[in-house]
Amino acid sequence: MEVTTTTHGMAGETASTCPSSTQPALMAHSTIKSGSTTKANVLVIGNSGVGKSTLINAVLGEETALAGFGTQGTTRQLRVYENATLRFRLIDTAGFEPSFLKRHAAIHAVKSWSRNSAKAGNTADARINAIWFCIDGTSSKLFPSTIRSLSQATSMWPSVPVIAVITKSYSVPDRRRNIELVTNAFSSQSHRTNLRKILPVVAQTYMLNEDAYAAPEGIEELIDATNDMLPDGCRAAEKDIARFKLNRRRVLSQSVVAAATTSGALVGAVPIPFPDAAILGPVEIAQINALARIYGIAKNEASRKFFDSIVQVGTVSLAAQGAISALKAIPGVNLGAAALNAVIAGSIVAALGEGTIVAFEQVSLGNKTVADTEWVRGLMQSRLSAEFIATAKAALAKSGDGMSARKIAQLVLGAVIAEKGGKK
Repeated sequence: MEVTTTTHGMAGETASTCPSSTQPALMAHSTIKSGSTTKANVLVIGNSGVGKSTLINAVLGEETALAGFGTQGTTRQLRVYENATLRFRLIDTAGFEPSFLKRHAAIHAVKSWSRNSAKAGNTADARINAIWFCIDGTSSKLFPSTIRSLSQATSMWPSVPVIAVITKSYSVPDRRRNIELVTNAFSSQSHRTNLRKILPVVAQTYMLNEDAYAAPEGIEELIDATNDMLPDGCRAAEKDIARFKLNRRRVLSQSVVAAATTSGALVGAVPIPFPDAAILGPVEIAQINALARIYGIAKNEASRKFFDSIVQVGTVSLAAQGAISALKAIPGVNLGAAALNAVIAGSIVAALGEGTIVAFEQVSLGNKTVADTEWVRGLMQSRLSAEFIATAKAALAKSGDGMSARKIAQLVLGAVIAEKGGKK
């Protein structure tokens, strides 16, 4: 079986050697090392289309795993992914197919691989230290058969700790129900599995409708749970994990801003004069709530005032009105009302989203609190300044009549990224 090793960013950090183990080695003729250090190995296993590649991207922070769509999936071989900060690598197995024959063949292939792995020797860097069972949260009827198949495929490691990762867990009621169903499925099976934790996750922003999103969730908990159950010598330092998770929050938050910007452009793309930014209120509220979940900011009376301050700047404030007027008055813009409105709406939502990320990060780090409403109001107003006008003008220059709102949103986001890059 072919093995591909991919290293994800943030190079330059070191890890101590993990203690040796009596578990079977990972691959015959394969010792996977990061420089001169040893890392723990986490086996990632699940049905095709369950979202393993998306999950790996969310955890490691690089878009290098091929994202699968539908039931066929895209992972065709064993692939190894690692990040210089995390002290474990992810071993992505070939997915199980939904048909009986293909699933049986996949289980047989994994068992054959397991037997071959046992012959590889005692290299400490090629041990299975944890397993993720990836289970599709939208297919609850298949939980028992899926868990039975995954348990059979990994029966060679009965003592290795297992985390059941329920992907695509978009709503709170679904998460609660799925945790109960997965717990029952594990309890009723005959195979012994060292189940340690059940975690519902959302690996990427999922648009429920124009003004509601399921934000990425559970990724930090998965990183912490995996790190905690590794051997002592393989665990990353607390400060390294904290720094890594902060970076993950930033990246995952960008997916929320992208979804909200698209929603803003869709709402704004009407062939009538753009009246004011108030029509963007629902979109901005949804964006704020999604970002708050990523940064762990609870919704209560104190945070409500903080959130309201952000929304007010982006809807009814003089800053918002001034931004709209300035964009409409740009000379030489030859766009119809629908395209112009889409750029204006998308640009306002993107600017408020970027500002909200900054605000929530400062609160999460303890540098500010949700009581600092005047500070956050000033921060948001600065986001609708001349710098914002320049970014929106760049998007306007590339937009055209007849262009879809989604394409215009991409142009707005591209202008925002270019503006941020220019600051570095």
